[in-house]
Amino acid sequence: MKPLLAALLMALAASAQAEPLPGANVESLLAVAREGSPDVRMVRLEAEAARERIGPAGALPDPFLRVELENITRGGTQTATLSPANVGDTKYLLAQPLPFWGKRDLKREIAAAEAEQAGGRAADTWAEVAGRIKALYAQYWLTHRALQLTRENIALSRQLEQIAQVRYASGLAAQQDAIRAQVERSTLDNELVGMETDYRQQAAFINAMLARSANAPLAEPSALRPLPARLDAARLGERLVERNPQIAIEAARIDGAGKSRDLAYRNNFPDFIVGVQPMQVGDRVDAWNLMLEMNIPLQQGTRRSQEREAERMLEAAAARKEALGHRLHGELSGALASLEAARTTEDITRNRLLPQAELTFKSALAGYETGKVDFATLLDAQRQIRNAKLALLRAQASQQQRLADIERLLGEDL
Repeated sequence: MKPLLAALLMALAASAQAEPLPGANVESLLAVAREGSPDVRMVRLEAEAARERIGPAGALPDPFLRVELENITRGGTQTATLSPANVGDTKYLLAQPLPFWGKRDLKREIAAAEAEQAGGRAADTWAEVAGRIKALYAQYWLTHRALQLTRENIALSRQLEQIAQVRYASGLAAQQDAIRAQVERSTLDNELVGMETDYRQQAAFINAMLARSANAPLAEPSALRPLPARLDAARLGERLVERNPQIAIEAARIDGAGKSRDLAYRNNFPDFIVGVQPMQVGDRVDAWNLMLEMNIPLQQGTRRSQEREAERMLEAAAARKEALGHRLHGELSGALASLEAARTTEDITRNRLLPQAELTFKSALAGYETGKVDFATLLDAQRQIRNAKLALLRAQASQQQRLADIERLLGEDL
């Protein structure tokens, strides 16, 4: 039995290890967040709850039954009783409240608009969560690549230090060159410590977004998402109006406010109660009555205030939607401009700055080995390469973050 149990545990452990860790790409993180994020799950459940309120909102009120026992002592000839057959007479009333025509439909439509708002909040929350994860992943990838670059520069600094020591031993360079190389390596070691701390913090932030333990393992980031081709600002503006969840929420709010206004005006008409009333005397029913009851809407001052309130709420909802549209279009324009600027920066860095820095470093290294260039120039050339590579990585990560901003505004991936 024990060998079988041990084999089963080993098989379970092997299957758990075989499951890939999230983090190699942003899609793996989004897949975990879609199912595991408490924020997303909360708004989905609220949206489902709101949809369940649509049917009851337009339903008829429950009917009611009233029983009246009259003359329960039969003029004092008997003790009090609650038996319908032994009292003077018993009246039964079965009644059904009936709202005025159209009120139930309006209440149902108001509930449907509120459900649309809840659905919009669910979509908006997912867009927000997904956007934050995309931006965090871009930073996570940037820090990982910067760590790799820093380790490469530390190894290069060791090589430069060895070259400086050989030249110093040969009497071709000053001892200060070797000391400078050591200082440069120590500086890079300090930067490496800070980057490793940032890397762990970013992993903890990502895990928090996924509702995982802060120390849960993540795969090393391997690749960024491909960027779309040049984006048409006018077309994106149209998609913003059509797809943005916040605009959808405000549109549903306007629809609900319009229905609430119509209901306020419809409340000027009375509601009814209809019923049937059998009367029992002894063991038999010997009379039937029909009943119609209605409220009289006399409080016109109250109703005028309610109507004005509904009108102002409708106007406020329209103004809120208009203001939101202007703000979101401004954010979209800013994100597009930042994306294009990052594209341009990457192009300049990749095709001009980085090749120039590499040529400068090769020339400085050759010049230092022949004694034509001092060590400070060589170190400066090394820093230029590192700065150019870091600028290239930052431009790539910035494009991913701006793309995440645009997709968050649109409520969908490009």
